[in-house]
Amino acid sequence: MAETGITVKSGEGMTRVQVTCGHQSGLIYVVPASRSWVCSEALIPAHALAGFFRELVALKLGPVAELMQDWGIYYRQLPLAAEENSEESIESTDASNT
Repeated sequence: MAETGITVKSGEGMTRVQVTCGHQSGLIYVVPASRSWVCSEALIPAHALAGFFRELVALKLGPVAELMQDWGIYYRQLPLAAEENSEESIESTDASNT
């Protein structure tokens, strides 16, 4: 019997994300592509999935939004570490000036 839950297996040039429960089972393949060249091989899956969902949500297509809601899947883009550090620097500078 296959493991249930989310299993990430990295191999040479590809990452497989297996999603399995008692009712559904599938495999998501993530491979290097034209938009993932900026990341190391280990980070390509994170980069590709975050970028894919960011762009999918940005399309603002009703059927896509409805489908995501039907499955209880939501995506929110988070600030990058560099952006957070920049905001913290600005806040600490503002606080020291008061």
